[in-house]
Amino acid sequence: MATDRRELAAVFAGGAVGTLARAALEELAAGDPARWPWPTFTVNIVGAFLLGLFVTRLLERLPVSSYRRPFLGTGVCGGLTTFSTMQVETITMLEHGHYGLALSYTAASVAAGLVAVYLATALVRRVRTRR
Repeated sequence: MATDRRELAAVFAGGAVGTLARAALEELAAGDPARWPWPTFTVNIVGAFLLGLFVTRLLERLPVSSYRRPFLGTGVCGGLTTFSTMQVETITMLEHGHYGLALSYTAASVAAGLVAVYLATALVRRVRTRR
């Protein structure tokens, strides 16, 4: 199967946008294993919402495009969200004995992410399309 270089470029460009946005937010607040990691939590929930919004809109409302989904879904949302940082923060909390914080952070991240995707999908589906 041939590689579509334009699709790869779309993922790369979107990833750069998402990663820069996440890095800017992470710079605003330094991590502390005794406190809730708001920057990571925020980008992950916003990213989940955007992913639900983009994918539902692209699949159900717009004409098929080879580059919008790789740019927005894989690129922007993939660069913006960071499951690996969430894992490192959780492990650090556990290493410092903050078991309740680690458990609540993990549970809230998963639950809020699912709710965000659900709400974004419902929002796109509620908006009427013009005919």
